[in-house]
Amino acid sequence: MGARSDGSTAPSRPPDSSYPGGLSVLGPLEPYRGILALPRVRSLVLVTSLARIPAAASSVVLTLHVVLSLGGGFAAAGLLAAAVTVGGAFGAPLMGRMTDRQGLRRTLVLTAAAQGVFWLLAAVVPYLALLPIAFLGGLLSLPLFSVSRQSLAALVPEDRRRTAYSLDSMAVEVSFALGPAAGVVMATQVSTRAALLTIGASMLAAGVLLYLLNPPIRSDAELEEGLTAPPRREWVSDRLVVVLLATAGATVVLAGTDVSIVATLRQTGELGLSGLVIAAWCTWSLIGGFVHGSLRRALPALVLMELLSLFTIPVGLAGHWWTLALALIPAGAMCAPTLASTSELVSRLVPAAARGEAMGFHTSALTAGIALGAPLAGAVADHLGPSMGFAAAGATGAALGVAGLLAVRIGARVRRLRASGERTAGERAAP
Repeated sequence: MGARSDGSTAPSRPPDSSYPGGLSVLGPLEPYRGILALPRVRSLVLVTSLARIPAAASSVVLTLHVVLSLGGGFAAAGLLAAAVTVGGAFGAPLMGRMTDRQGLRRTLVLTAAAQGVFWLLAAVVPYLALLPIAFLGGLLSLPLFSVSRQSLAALVPEDRRRTAYSLDSMAVEVSFALGPAAGVVMATQVSTRAALLTIGASMLAAGVLLYLLNPPIRSDAELEEGLTAPPRREWVSDRLVVVLLATAGATVVLAGTDVSIVATLRQTGELGLSGLVIAAWCTWSLIGGFVHGSLRRALPALVLMELLSLFTIPVGLAGHWWTLALALIPAGAMCAPTLASTSELVSRLVPAAARGEAMGFHTSALTAGIALGAPLAGAVADHLGPSMGFAAAGATGAALGVAGLLAVRIGARVRRLRASGERTAGERAAP
């Protein structure tokens, strides 16, 4: 194994594996063991997985703080969540660009300090002051998702990234299964202010751990090339736009499904079983992500997203909690594979010197989809019934994927016609 500039060793594949991307002779777990055996990957996965737990709890804790401690309603809580979401959507590419140009540690110092200040202020300021602070807190969010995916692209050979990103997506599922539940317990059993301060301390600790870990954002080969980030117009391709639209479409479906599950069980008088159904949904996603990362070949990202969308549309036909949990199996199995596949594609489609900003755009697409999917499904469920919430989320996700493909094909046709016209004009002008 070749020596790395930081004193570790360069990734190498185990001699007993059947990569690229395949199942090893030792069973379906071997691809994941191989990924975790690569230098620095295990510590990266562990730190980012733990750090995502408080991040996953943040939304529900802010909601409970507004409703229980500040005397506001759910509309006010939704406006606060929107402020954080919009800030995060704008901030992710900016923090990624800063990482590309200034290095990861400077970004971590800025964002970890900002998160410590934000969550401290969130616990003590009134609602009206909290709104602009929430936007700034979202703008300077700790780039946990972008850093994890950017570093995996640097640490893992390209032919094994499907497994690495599947592992990352499964870790996200676990974090989002634990985080909200822990946040609700602390906010209701202790106080919302204690929960806010705990999130702030956890985010600050996560920033410190990542600073000390200092995961690489470029591989040895990429560092040797000494590339500078090219202009955005050189790497924002049609394919990248389609991937980002597919990413947004996937999270429209996921956020819409989340809301629709609660609405359906409230209608059937089984609201107390919402957590169990959502846990089952997360389990199907974990299983799907595990299989996706173990396959020799996998379906394309856009196909996975369309299947996720189409499988979601009829879920509302289920009547009770256990039929709903079973109806979610096909769509749930597509969740983690879709998100893993889009992350992998982004890492392949952009140059290493712009990978941080591109992963920031990927995070923004995830955020935008969530911001659209939840209110869309909620509005449809209120007016047309909970079953239509699933249908609306699935149809919107599918439409975004189709729109992306059509836009790319139309753009390519326009460019061909333009190029043909320029050649014709040049031929006519030639003597």
